[in-house]
Amino acid sequence: MLLRDVLKEEDLKDKLSALKKGQTTWEQVNQEQLLQSMLAHIGSTDSELRDACIYGSFYEWILEKNLLNHRRLMELWDYSLNHLLLKGIDEEESDWVFTRSFTTLLLALLLARDLQDNFLSQDNIEHCQTKLMAYVVAEKDVRGYVPGKGWAHSVAHASDAIDELVKNPKMTGTAYVDMLHALWSIYLQPHYVFIHDEDERLLVPIFAMLEHGLEQNEVIQLLQQVPSTLSTLKDQLVEEQYRNVLFNCKTLLKSFFIQTNNQPQYVTLHQSIATCLNELF
Repeated sequence: MLLRDVLKEEDLKDKLSALKKGQTTWEQVNQEQLLQSMLAHIGSTDSELRDACIYGSFYEWILEKNLLNHRRLMELWDYSLNHLLLKGIDEEESDWVFTRSFTTLLLALLLARDLQDNFLSQDNIEHCQTKLMAYVVAEKDVRGYVPGKGWAHSVAHASDAIDELVKNPKMTGTAYVDMLHALWSIYLQPHYVFIHDEDERLLVPIFAMLEHGLEQNEVIQLLQQVPSTLSTLKDQLVEEQYRNVLFNCKTLLKSFFIQTNNQPQYVTLHQSIATCLNELF
């Protein structure tokens, strides 16, 4: 797909708003131009356009009204994975984070639609798994709310996409351990303190993996390594950076502890979380 004849942001917002209000219909608009324009502006710094208009419309058309046929869904899928997901990944705290983050949300919608329609192949799912893991490892811009521009929330949105990937029956469990470690490593970054419920969102795909075959012992082994990992980081980082990592890890572990409490299937895991937490205090 090549993005041609793309609407300007204000024109796109007007057309999407008119559709939402029923002032025009899907059949009356230039659908190809609209979809291409939405991809072009998926990471707009205008939060109303990005969140309410573009993402909201994608959600409605893909999951609620099924307005997009499989050809169009595949065009969105291919363009998202191959052109948008890693856009500007090497730039530090640039506006490209909105493009990457909201592309993961679009992928989550497409994966959820596949559970209904089964339009993605095994190769499509494996390619997505590879690309998403590369993205999670490479993403360094983990800001939550950006003043004046709204939610970037790359950690939460990537977690949503991985959760949908794990729930897909074409997804093989052989990558679960790598996915677990990639997700957990997000909380070892030293430059940002997570304060926007990223911990709760990150745990969703971890629980999904546990429900779909990830051995609890793999998580327990990871937990057993946390104290020594933090000890190593303490020697490598300046005090402020180390305190950021320690705070983030404690927050994640506390949420994990709460969510495994009074869950009979997670008794051993729950105790391992408690043991890990006690070593950090």
